[in-house]
Amino acid sequence: MVELWMAGVDFVHAPLDMRERVSFVRGQVQALLPRIAGAPGVLACVLLATCNRTELYVHGAPDAEIDALGLLARAAGFDADTYRPLSVTRGGEQAVRHLMAVSAGLQSQIFGDEQIVTQVRDALCLARAAGTTDAVLDTLFRRAVTAGKRVRAETRLVGVPSSAAAVAARRAEAFFGSLEGRRAAVIGNGEMGRLAAAALRARGAAVTVTLRTYRHGETVVPAGCATWPYEKRYGLLDGADLAVSATTSPHCTVTAAGVSALLRPPALLIDLAMPRDIEQAVADDGRVTVWNLDDLGDLGEPGADERAAALRILDEEQAAFAAWYAYRQSLPVIGQLKDTALDRLRFDHAYGGLYEDGDLDGMAALAVNKTVDLLLGGMKEVVSPARLAACLEHIKRGSGK
Repeated sequence: MVELWMAGVDFVHAPLDMRERVSFVRGQVQALLPRIAGAPGVLACVLLATCNRTELYVHGAPDAEIDALGLLARAAGFDADTYRPLSVTRGGEQAVRHLMAVSAGLQSQIFGDEQIVTQVRDALCLARAAGTTDAVLDTLFRRAVTAGKRVRAETRLVGVPSSAAAVAARRAEAFFGSLEGRRAAVIGNGEMGRLAAAALRARGAAVTVTLRTYRHGETVVPAGCATWPYEKRYGLLDGADLAVSATTSPHCTVTAAGVSALLRPPALLIDLAMPRDIEQAVADDGRVTVWNLDDLGDLGEPGADERAAALRILDEEQAAFAAWYAYRQSLPVIGQLKDTALDRLRFDHAYGGLYEDGDLDGMAALAVNKTVDLLLGGMKEVVSPARLAACLEHIKRGSGK
């Protein structure tokens, strides 16, 4: 079994206010990874941190007892016991399967969310940059990314919006009846902010995006959207019909005091950030409605055929990883098998008289190694340490050892 452990806090098991306490931005993940990797028994680790989940994956040393949640809690400085009832832990094949399903969007609040596969890939890239991954986690995460891409390319998740930003725009349209001509402010020009701006613009809204800085040729603003300085955002909010905030700021971008000072605040404020951008007390202002990620709700399941097709893809990618891992675990036994086969050849009666020829002995070693590699290379899907150990014992018995 794969010596793999994971612990996660997600939207299924923990409320928003608890999730945001263990939500980490890119810089925090980069700082946490080396601390976790330095713990006893940890061979490698990857930390996946998104709007709706924080999950630590650990490859442990053989026979090591890994408490993934405890590792994360000690590194990040929160109380593990407080979060145990709000978290889920998995090991071995269950952890492998879960990551595949996460990458495919099958575990997302928005079923089929296409953003998650990018986030899984980015988590691996951060671990590589920090030097905390290894062949096992690297291969697992690459297989998970492949699974996610295949589900999107080979199945039809009919009617499922692609991201939280798309859902927010659709529900905002339902809230107003129409977004045609509505003034929309988007705070934040990161990936989620750009998605929200584009989705609102596609529904006819007049969208303005806040920017902290603007670099010609580097700053990407969705087509048809205007820009506004971030530091003057309250001037943009005053008179807007709706506003979306989607930044990675550790501080609130919209405060209760700021909103109360507006003559005409937006009727609808949507918070797509984690931790939240909009101060909770803003909801106490009777002139506004505030939605956060949890308010978007579940979107339901796709059809049975689409789900079955997605699960078949996960089965295939999980099996491919299992075969790779079994072959990797078999490498020490393969080395012993080669040595034992060569020893038997050396003492075979037909070969014994030629043993003193050093060149021939080297050629025999090359032939044995090449033959074993060729045979096992075509059997990677069925090779296992136990099966190879049985072959090794058979060769030893035949050689009289």
